[in-house]
Amino acid sequence: MILLWGRISSINVRKVVFALQLLELPFERKDAGGAFGVVRTPQYLAHNPNALVPLLDDAGHTLWESNVIVRYLAARQGSALLPTALRQRFDAERWMDWQQTTLNVAGREAFIQLVRTPPAQRRPDLLAQSVAATEPLWDLLDAQLAQQAFVAGDAMSVADIPLACEMHRWRGLPLPWQERPHLDRWWERMRSLPAAAGVLDLPLS
Repeated sequence: MILLWGRISSINVRKVVFALQLLELPFERKDAGGAFGVVRTPQYLAHNPNALVPLLDDAGHTLWESNVIVRYLAARQGSALLPTALRQRFDAERWMDWQQTTLNVAGREAFIQLVRTPPAQRRPDLLAQSVAATEPLWDLLDAQLAQQAFVAGDAMSVADIPLACEMHRWRGLPLPWQERPHLDRWWERMRSLPAAAGVLDLPLS
């Protein structure tokens, strides 16, 4: 049995849950992080010194960093989600890194301001900066999806998992959405997957 530590309100935990469900791998998830605590205990820190979620325990083999866990699970199963062709694989990995280092960084403050900050304490300037930084990135992804059905090709790959979770977070914010036909088509396809249940249909918190 695979054990996953992390609260489902975390985008990074949702990535791993989505991957596990896509791969039809049985797992148990235990709440950790935020109000649940756990992550500062000596036992947890021994496996994840960053005191963050998620933490995956696969029969004693532990991993942290959500996108790495997604790739590990796909490789573990020999899944087509992890392309075997060298260039396609690293194209997929490039988009995964882009999600983590660029798109997530740009959009995170809007989420913090609109979901996790009390209205009286919100900073409109920080919200506006986050929106201004994020909107062009959705245009970039829309242009990528104009060329193919999924982010890294005509078949779904590990790249689609974190980006779908990022889209779920952004589309859950009370912000106007500019129609982007290719991105919207991809998003509807992703959220309609059976494995998306309990991940891409959750309210933000």
